[in-house]
Amino acid sequence: MSDIVLSSGVRANLLQLQQTASLITSTQNKLATGKRVNSALDNPINFFTAQGLTVRANDLNALLDTMSTGINTIQAANNGITAMTKLVQSAQSLTSQAQQTTDTTVRANLAAQFNTIRTQIDQLSADSGINGINLLGGSDLTITLNETGSSSVTIAGVNNTTGGDLAVGAAANNWGTMADISAAAAELATALITLRSQSQALSSDLQTVQIRQDFTKAMINTLQSGADGLTLADSNEEGANLLALQTRQQLSTTALSLASQADQNVLKLFQ
Repeated sequence: MSDIVLSSGVRANLLQLQQTASLITSTQNKLATGKRVNSALDNPINFFTAQGLTVRANDLNALLDTMSTGINTIQAANNGITAMTKLVQSAQSLTSQAQQTTDTTVRANLAAQFNTIRTQIDQLSADSGINGINLLGGSDLTITLNETGSSSVTIAGVNNTTGGDLAVGAAANNWGTMADISAAAAELATALITLRSQSQALSSDLQTVQIRQDFTKAMINTLQSGADGLTLADSNEEGANLLALQTRQQLSTTALSLASQADQNVLKLFQ
């Protein structure tokens, strides 16, 4: 208060004690939060730089979910192609058997099995999508690869049905003639080439997205490490600082007490 006059010694020691208490509070806050920069007041440059790095890391982290879904969609399509390839190979086996017999009844039975396989191929095509996106059913898939949207990859959909890109017609005339069987065999051979080509393309697209996914994870880690390096506190150092400050506080309290005693000694002269 304005009506209380403190000696210079008491005032100096009191000021030192107040400063030490403020430093102790600051150090305790750093230990509690684990950060040496908790606001722009602590270090404006480090705070805003770290904030920018963290925002970008969060944006990239959100893209990982999209990439993961895209990878699963591509893998689902590739699984469908793998299953279709096996079905086409089974159908080829039927045409081979039909070419080795002249029995029209046997050929008719083989033709019926062939038509069943065609139906299964079409059903596989319809069941190879995820979250409403089916690359084998004509859907295109676009995957964003960076936070600005300037980098992306688009996988074009195909129509993998027997009436579409695979172009495998039903067994004509129940394979009553060798020409009918040969025509079916030729369509199956072409369909197999188409499936293999599609599988290679999907594998290439999948590898591209997986590489970008790994890159994004590494970039997120780098950004977070950079932000942490600008703001995180060294717990060992701050702990040592706190111990030193507590010791200084005790010494300042003692010094303040001694300064007060000096004033009291002056008072005794008047007694």
